[in-house]
Amino acid sequence: MVALFKPFLKWAGGKNQLIEQINNYLPAELSGGYIKRYIEPFIGGGAVFMHIAQFYQIEDFFISDINPDLILAYKTIQKNVEELVTLLFDIQNKYLSLEREERRKYFYQVRTLFNLQRQEINLNNYTIQCIERTAQFIFLNRTCFNGLFRVNSKGNFNVPFGKYNNPTICDQENLKAVSQLLQRTQIIHGDFTECEKFVDRHAFVYFDPPYRPLSKTANFTSYSQDSFDEKEQLRLRDFFIILDKKGAKLLLSNSDPKNKDAKDDFFEINYKGYQIKRVKASRNINSNPFKRGQINELLIKNYQEATYQGEQSEKVR
Repeated sequence: MVALFKPFLKWAGGKNQLIEQINNYLPAELSGGYIKRYIEPFIGGGAVFMHIAQFYQIEDFFISDINPDLILAYKTIQKNVEELVTLLFDIQNKYLSLEREERRKYFYQVRTLFNLQRQEINLNNYTIQCIERTAQFIFLNRTCFNGLFRVNSKGNFNVPFGKYNNPTICDQENLKAVSQLLQRTQIIHGDFTECEKFVDRHAFVYFDPPYRPLSKTANFTSYSQDSFDEKEQLRLRDFFIILDKKGAKLLLSNSDPKNKDAKDDFFEINYKGYQIKRVKASRNINSNPFKRGQINELLIKNYQEATYQGEQSEKVR
């Protein structure tokens, strides 16, 4: 499979590395043309969304997220990609012309401005100011440490400077391709439950929430001011059951607690009756390189996957 476009952001927990494995567990109805709508309520970097859009026949798309700047970025690419590309080129040319220490200063200047302007811009009311903010957002994402997006309790972006020699800040061709996809996509800022009114038996819903932490110190769930704790995991489980009863095909990703504790049956208990599959993933965001490496992640689904996995390329467009 040759991708025509790809995620425009780096994103912790992004699914680029798992696309081929996830593809093997997609519902058979996706290739058969039975599924008309794709829905992703925790859009993040959108790797699965973009894969589905390129290789399967879907009539319309719905994406959402609780992170307002993330949703603003998608809306800006949808509405004003040409203006965004112009701004990003200017930023890229300036940044790459600087020496290392000057790049560092420039990064923190943009980060400070980005946080100060958060109070001045209504992120739910799209205006021309949003283009500049999205340019800052993409710049920070492409030049910060490990490409993380993390905010503190006040909602301020607080990831430090990343020491990249030649980061791609403006990928013009990809941004324009993503913009074409977004012309047939509904983009909503809000809680994952906002998607319910779009779900019916012809929908495929993919959930990629902030993962349940594998340990008390591994609680990287701060993609927004609102933490995604155990209570939220159970609220998502309840919502999964509601959508299952509507006849939609559902797939959910999460961490595998058995990486740390073989007796932790949280998902087996709370998703009893559903299929749980384990796939291999690489952990790349730990600050300690010795704690990175392959671990299991979970795929939870309410359907049978296609039986022609080896022939998948013949079934997609």
